[in-house]
Amino acid sequence: MLDGLKADAVLADKGYDANYIVEAVNGMNALVVIPPKANRIIQREYDTELYKERNLVERLFNKLKHFRRIATRYDKTALSFMAFLNIAAIVLWLK
Repeated sequence: MLDGLKADAVLADKGYDANYIVEAVNGMNALVVIPPKANRIIQREYDTELYKERNLVERLFNKLKHFRRIATRYDKTALSFMAFLNIAAIVLWLK
């Protein structure tokens, strides 16, 4: 999933705290912002302030899913789905 992407940092929740994901992010020369699981023998450090930004993205997805057409993926083509996604984002932005 991360192949071919460029990023300064990769934010994810504890479910993505696996060695192969951390190594892939380090291979991209990006900052790993994934809190370590409690059962990890060696606990990694992560940027807690940057991790708080992940909450904003999660809340945006939650607000977008209030549009039933997006949540249930009524549109058959990617183009029409993206068009309605843009309309929904504009509606949320105008509020």
